[in-house]
Amino acid sequence: MRKPPKQAALLGALMLTLGQWSAPSYGQHSDALELYQASLAATCANCHGTAGHGVQHGGMPLINNMRSDQMLTILLEYKTGARSGTIMPQLCKGYTDEQLAVIAQQLGGKLR
Repeated sequence: MRKPPKQAALLGALMLTLGQWSAPSYGQHSDALELYQASLAATCANCHGTAGHGVQHGGMPLINNMRSDQMLTILLEYKTGARSGTIMPQLCKGYTDEQLAVIAQQLGGKLR
């Protein structure tokens, strides 16, 4: 059944308006995701310094030369107990495997 022209015009205007409102949400979602990912990696700066450069002879490993895959392997080893440490095993257990992968990608991906 065909809709009268007035209803079709109103429906078209409504869809156009809703499309304009929803389009920015994709960008906002992307921005929120990027902020979330960066904030996960930023937690490492407390001990390892910004961008993983740390302080030479400061007692914390310098992580600025690691690839993402290397970093993820080490983080997962801390989480499972395969690698010992003082604070890192406890910290890694507080993250999901997916969050650790984000951290490794954020830091390792930028530090190569």
